[in-house]
Amino acid sequence: MRILVDAMGGDNAPDQIALGAIQAAKDFGCEVVLVGRGEAILRALKDQGIETLPKGVEIANADDVVDMHDDPATVVKKKKDSSMVVGLNMLKEGGGDAFVSAGSTGALLSAATLTVRRVKGIRRAAMAPQIPTKTGREAVLIDCGATADCTPEFLLQFAFMGSYYAEKVLGIENPRVALLNIGAEDSKGGELQKAVYPLLKQAGEAGAINFTGNIEARDVPLGGADVVVADGFSGNILLKGIEGTALFMASMMKDMFKKNVLTKLAALLCMDGVKAFKKKMDYRETGGTALIGLSKPVIKAHGSSNEIAVMNAVRQAIAYTKSGMIDAVKENIQYMTVSE
Repeated sequence: MRILVDAMGGDNAPDQIALGAIQAAKDFGCEVVLVGRGEAILRALKDQGIETLPKGVEIANADDVVDMHDDPATVVKKKKDSSMVVGLNMLKEGGGDAFVSAGSTGALLSAATLTVRRVKGIRRAAMAPQIPTKTGREAVLIDCGATADCTPEFLLQFAFMGSYYAEKVLGIENPRVALLNIGAEDSKGGELQKAVYPLLKQAGEAGAINFTGNIEARDVPLGGADVVVADGFSGNILLKGIEGTALFMASMMKDMFKKNVLTKLAALLCMDGVKAFKKKMDYRETGGTALIGLSKPVIKAHGSSNEIAVMNAVRQAIAYTKSGMIDAVKENIQYMTVSE
């Protein structure tokens, strides 16, 4: 397995990106290609005490960098020699099996769509982060920001792709697919939700997906579904709401445990549980978000990714590549289209 890593993308590039990629090569037995400014990468590694590249790690030079201020729509044309575009072109041409980047989300989505392209018949690629739930297993949220304005066909395709991802990558048998809505009743929602509901219901009745109906936001972290289908606007609000709630709870717990001697003793008694909760909510443990619907595996790592997050993003890229998820989308595309 050969994983291409954008060494210049993200807030902590290139040192943390390179360190995470090197650790992944060691732990997972894969080859890693660090795409970016060679001298800067080697200098950063030298500062960390690494004088020579370890076995299985190499550098593909790219002199330019995509930053957060670049227009996503013009990155491919204006920054052809950037680490992101060079890496994606290498992926397109067979120079690697998957691509990982912690760079600009919009630029990555746009550049990946223009280079590796979407699976034929897929209207829009989607971001599908994994959300921790009370049940102990994660739920797939698709979409969470790639496409704010969706058509019913987009959501139908998201439902299929999310179901395949949950089954083939996360190992969830017959995953429950639900539509994010303001109520559980069939008649709830805006025009988009009302239009796509019968399409999802029909797919469920045909046995193509396990559609269970609508789901309210509060039931997502409780494990009410394995796949939550949403337009990018609504999905992003749900995701940020969950993230904010987790930060709020962590802050409140910290203040509570620091209140007095007795609460500090209580904190010591339940420290294992607190650490487990913190780990469960830590984005670094997942690594990144797959851009589903593209013809080749592309993983978007968090912009603030450190060594641990990058290592796990590479792990996720390996799992995604091995899963056969993209082949499943290609083989079933006829069930995901809406007749004019």
